[in-house]
Amino acid sequence: MPELPEMQALAERLDVAIAGSIVAGVDPLGFTALKTVAPRPEELVGRKVTNVGRRGKYLVLTLDGGVRVLVHLSQAGRLDIESPAKVTRPKGSVVRFRFDDGSAILVREHGSQRKAAWWVLGPADEGPLASLGPEPGDEAFAEFLMTSDSNRRIHTVLRDQRTLAGLGRGYVDDVLNAVGLSPFTSLRALSTEQRAALVTAIRSILGGALEQERGRTGGLSEPKLGLRFAVHNRAGQPCPRCGQPLLRVSYESYEIVYCKHCQTNGRALADRRLSRLLR
Repeated sequence: MPELPEMQALAERLDVAIAGSIVAGVDPLGFTALKTVAPRPEELVGRKVTNVGRRGKYLVLTLDGGVRVLVHLSQAGRLDIESPAKVTRPKGSVVRFRFDDGSAILVREHGSQRKAAWWVLGPADEGPLASLGPEPGDEAFAEFLMTSDSNRRIHTVLRDQRTLAGLGRGYVDDVLNAVGLSPFTSLRALSTEQRAALVTAIRSILGGALEQERGRTGGLSEPKLGLRFAVHNRAGQPCPRCGQPLLRVSYESYEIVYCKHCQTNGRALADRRLSRLLR
């Protein structure tokens, strides 16, 4: 579940590790993961990596000639820095990029879902970046939260990358708990003070997470990255604000965690999973 802090710190580490290197080879290892046809992966060979950056949850490798490679790790994707490059093909492997100094980066995916993906973009192609909304550091991000009258659930809005880029379920759970908002409320229902507190909490929590993440070395290879979350994935544990047990709303492939004392005025939100069990 790498989100903006994890991807930003990873981009910074990769920039140090591979910027200036020449691509010596590209090995597609999960053949449904490549989402573009042209330029072809083999056209990357011989190009220099000029820098590694990030947009939303995408890694952006820029090569000379304006060609870019995007990598999206989805929920369970991970990245290993190999020195020297390996020839093995671990379970869930997506792609390996090899460089002229003998190193490589391997993108792979834990679990059974295969949603990690990569793109090779020509100079004039924005690919999936074109549809991304503003990020937490942008003025447009704060402006949207301060002025929008959206009636969608706020948990959904904050995770919608076309509306606001960079946040996922983990940090949204933590942010909403920190400001005492129900995940099912809407922006339309919030006061100006609540909106301002939401913007501040998002920037503060993501900023703190980024500083922590910058202490990591190597790639992003741990199978579980949620240990720093205060609320997310901690249903049944004490709320960090009041000490009451955290509750969850379960969906088919994910869950929302919240505190009914701090966020929903003592009301438990409908849990479809529990409803099915009680039938």
